[in-house]
Amino acid sequence: MNERIIIDPEIQHGKPVIRGTRVPITRIVGGLAGGMTKNEIIREYEVTEEDIQAALNYATELIEAEESHSLPVLSG
Repeated sequence: MNERIIIDPEIQHGKPVIRGTRVPITRIVGGLAGGMTKNEIIREYEVTEEDIQAALNYATELIEAEESHSLPVLSG
């Protein structure tokens, strides 16, 4: 586990969060995906740029560990 990320059943129901906060990794990654800038995330959630990078690295590791699945073909 990353030194900046913890999983504790007593914090956010065991979801991975930034150490010393209750900010879930999903909130940081989701904020970036939704168009927030790093500076906005830093101000909004009181995290550091290093915390944001750790969240992105954590998400990348999870995705890389997943098995490959074909995307469904949508007819329309």
